[in-house]
Amino acid sequence: MQWIAPSEKDAASTSLEKRLWDAADQFRANSGLKAQEYSGPILGLIFLRFAEVRFALQRARLEGARASSSAFSRRSSRIDEPAAYHAEGILYLAPEARFDYLLMLPEVADIGARVNAAMREIEKHNPQLAGVLPKTYNLFTSTLLKELLKKVSEIPATLDYDAFGRIYEYFLGAFAMTEGQGGGEFYTPSSIVKLLAEIIEPFHGRILDPACGSGGMFVQSARFVAEHQKNPAAELAICGVEKTDETGRLCRLNLAVHGLEGDIKHGGNINSYYDDPHSATGSFDFVLANPPFNVNAVDKERLAYMVGAGRRFPFGLPRTDNANYLWIQLFYSALNAKGRAGFVMANSASDARSSEQELRQKLIEARAVDVMVAVGPNMFYTVTLPCTLWFLDKGKARSKHAKRADTVLFIDARHIYRQVDRAHRDWTPAQIGFIANLVRLYRGEALDTTVGGDETAAKLGEIFPPLQGEGQGGDGLVYRDVPGLCKAATLAEIAAQGWSLNPGRYVGVAPGEEVSDEDFKEQLETLNEELESLNAQALELQARIAQNVASLLT
Repeated sequence: MQWIAPSEKDAASTSLEKRLWDAADQFRANSGLKAQEYSGPILGLIFLRFAEVRFALQRARLEGARASSSAFSRRSSRIDEPAAYHAEGILYLAPEARFDYLLMLPEVADIGARVNAAMREIEKHNPQLAGVLPKTYNLFTSTLLKELLKKVSEIPATLDYDAFGRIYEYFLGAFAMTEGQGGGEFYTPSSIVKLLAEIIEPFHGRILDPACGSGGMFVQSARFVAEHQKNPAAELAICGVEKTDETGRLCRLNLAVHGLEGDIKHGGNINSYYDDPHSATGSFDFVLANPPFNVNAVDKERLAYMVGAGRRFPFGLPRTDNANYLWIQLFYSALNAKGRAGFVMANSASDARSSEQELRQKLIEARAVDVMVAVGPNMFYTVTLPCTLWFLDKGKARSKHAKRADTVLFIDARHIYRQVDRAHRDWTPAQIGFIANLVRLYRGEALDTTVGGDETAAKLGEIFPPLQGEGQGGDGLVYRDVPGLCKAATLAEIAAQGWSLNPGRYVGVAPGEEVSDEDFKEQLETLNEELESLNAQALELQARIAQNVASLLT
């Protein structure tokens, strides 16, 4: 099935985010600094603008309560007590640390030094941000900083914190694009993350990302909770690990922008292969991650004691110098008995041979693999390669739909996208809602069109109409295999395919559609692998026959 949504580039070009980005780009040109040098300070000022809006609202509430109270209560007012703000999940800002104070400074003042001092003051009164905020504003002239403060002040104070968060995410994505390959280390496009969250449905519980980057997985999980009328701060316990100290600080700042807190371990020598700072094994309800692909040179000797049932690597270590199946096992082992995981993985992991095939077989036979989604190229800012989304569900073997235990749902979403510009694609809310609800139909769950609304509902009705005499899923619609889109494959079918988890092997091509260049390449690679295997067997038989003949003739 092909579903290419029209681009909304023209409408987006007039947005507040775009205007702010244009100002930031001018700031970059005038400062002469690299993206990694100016991105932190710009994000810091956006954060401060947001923090002041929330602070001002709480201060107004406290002032209102003070005005209506007795004289004694007015004398004991908590209007300037940090605890009165922290109790509501709001940062306390001292007078010299407020955005409006900095905005009103004259250019003759050393604005860079004043902003640095403001950031230190915020950390002093809000310990959860200790060591997080940027303090390199002295690199910029007062004139540049004054102009940037004016531009950031255009963000309306009437915006809710979710809108502020979207502006912040827009800048994270834009900086990821400007930083090229390095940007992908801290940012996963929001449409990918939103689909991950929609499918694992993190309503309540402990959530882990052991390669958390700038925290996008946590933000989207919180947004999922908020969209279902719950308080994310009360429903989710956030835990993350980030190897790079600078990116770990970015994650903590991103959480603060969204009114969240989490236990983020970062920097130093921390490494998720060797370290388990959250004692993760069997402890988490949800895992969301976009780990680095195809990492080599992992010291497997340091992992040997973590191998075995009930440990971090329950199925064993791959013999190949590739960490993909180390990550996959870390995600699996972190889940509790009902836990769900959603993560991004290199396409090669779905079909990898040798010891990786053995590990994949054990994972499949453990009845934990729930859904596999093939994603087309150009969905990421920093690489053009396609990828695969994996979804694990340790509770599926005990679901009321018993057949799920012995099947895996394969979805080919490579032909579903919106072309944002020549080099980049994403998914619309309706497309995300459609794919997520396709999974809900397969699981026998009620449909949820919170994301995508009527457009999602209409597309579902078109593709999965109710059929007489078949088990029904949500809202009377019925899951069925659709060539070119989805296939619920049995374990026997998967075993016959060499335990491959490549959706293309199962979904096929829709009637009337031509095989794409990408599909043809995959098919050719598969045939070539089979040919190489047959050639190797032929050589082995030839040598054995020659040996037997020689023994008969002697």
